[in-house]
Order: sequence, then C-alpha cells, then structure tokens
Amino acid sequence: MTIAQGERLPQAQLTIMGESGPTPIDAAELMGEGTTVLFSVPGAFTPTCSAKHLPGFIEHADALRAAGADRIVCMAVNDIFVMDAWGKAAGVEEGDENRIVMAADGNGDFAQALGLEMDGRAFGMGLRSQRFALIVRDGVVDQVLVEAPGEFRVSSAEHVLSVLG
Repeated sequence: MTIAQGERLPQAQLTIMGESGPTPIDAAELMGEGTTVLFSVPGAFTPTCSAKHLPGFIEHADALRAAGADRIVCMAVNDIFVMDAWGKAAGVEEGDENRIVMAADGNGDFAQALGLEMDGRAFGMGLRSQRFALIVRDGVVDQVLVEAPGEFRVSSAEHVLSVLG
C-alpha cells in the first residue's frame, strides 16, 4: 500500500556519503525534523532524471528553501557511489548552501516500505523506485506526488515549489 498523507515515514535504511565514506542513516532520522522535500527517481544518470529532475531541484533549491524546505533529498535505488558520482557530475557540491542530500536506497527497501517501488525488469533495471516527491514535515508525510508511468510533472521542482507553501 502506498504511503498516504498524514502517515509517518517508515523506518528503513538509506546511505549517504559522509566525510569518511558511505554512512548508513535511518530514513526517518534523516527526514524526521523540520520540512524535507524528498524526490525520487528511477535511476541516476538516466535521461529524464539527469536532464530535468535533478537539475530542476538544483536550480530551484534557493526558492524551495525560502518556501520552507529545511532539506532537499534526492533518492534512487542505486548504490551510494553512483549517487555520489551523479551528484558531483550534476553540480551538487558538498558544503554548498544549496546542497542536495544524495541518498542511496541500495536494495530498494525504503521504496518498498513507502509502497512506491516499480518493477523495471522489462528494461533490465530490476526493482527501482517510482518517480515521486514527498513533502515531509517532522517525519509525517504532508504531500504525496507520484507520477503516472512515463510522466514528469507532479514531482518536478516547479510543481513541488507550488505546493510547498
């Protein structure tokens, strides 16, 4: 069942790149305080994800923060080394005030716990995350914005910005 507005984030482990390397972190801990904009993509370095989704959040990071986002998290069912390399290639730099947290859901456990996994085996991609965005306030889901298959609209930075305030 897909997570719904008003529900608490489930506990599942994500991995972020820390100062000393890969760092496991509970998703609820990462996004449990303040307002988090989480957007998830089917895969790092894939066409729409690299050309539109991540760049839109980089471009609108200041506006999202001004509208109340304390953090912006990009997630994919990839390993942390891929997520880190993708972030660097896209211009997400550590220490940047507009930094986006690149979070790996390596085994898809968080996507499954959210009920937002997709079967990409027909495309040789295995289990992945659907394209979606969540607005999370103090660990409780405020908005669930899930794309229809093949769409890129409601999880875009522009749309998230329009519903954030």
